[in-house]
Amino acid sequence: MIAIITGDIVNSGLYPGGEWMLLLKRVLNQVGTQPGTWDIYRGDEFQVKTTKEKALEIALQLKSNLKTIRDLDVRIAIGLGDESFAGNKITESNGSAYRNSGRLFAELKSGRQSLAIRSKWIDKDETMNLMLRMALSFMDEWTPVSAETVAWHLLHPESSQQEMATHFNIRQSAVSQRLKRARTDLVLELLEFYRTFYKD
Repeated sequence: MIAIITGDIVNSGLYPGGEWMLLLKRVLNQVGTQPGTWDIYRGDEFQVKTTKEKALEIALQLKSNLKTIRDLDVRIAIGLGDESFAGNKITESNGSAYRNSGRLFAELKSGRQSLAIRSKWIDKDETMNLMLRMALSFMDEWTPVSAETVAWHLLHPESSQQEMATHFNIRQSAVSQRLKRARTDLVLELLEFYRTFYKD
């Protein structure tokens, strides 16, 4: 089983592409290489292939990195399933993971939710999507500073608050406040729940 993430940049027209493209590619390059593992098309839409276990973490890395730019966000559909055909480009590949992701992404475009998941387990999806909606109630409201805090923490999960303070050149007490405001503890709990919940 694999995961396919299909998404686009919300409000991309507010900024020149160069301002957010570097952030997008920085996350995608950590996953693999273009165009086999990920690709960008139609200007601001993207697709990436990853493991089931890493899918939500990558989605949240994308969200937190893009939201470091004011008024930007991402809309992301995670599809879990198989890959029945692997093309030279991810956009040429096929399988249930691709169909789940693509169809869900089309639905998200006409709705208000910016992050959702679809698999063969309908009951699990209902539970997980409810939890995602609840988490989005604060993640959608991240300020650029909160988003930057979460993005750095996801990239350096073993780091101490003092190491974060040194990186951002702020006091450790300020780091603690940033982590609390961003609800980082809930983000990490959500990721851990997801990894356990979708175990085969």
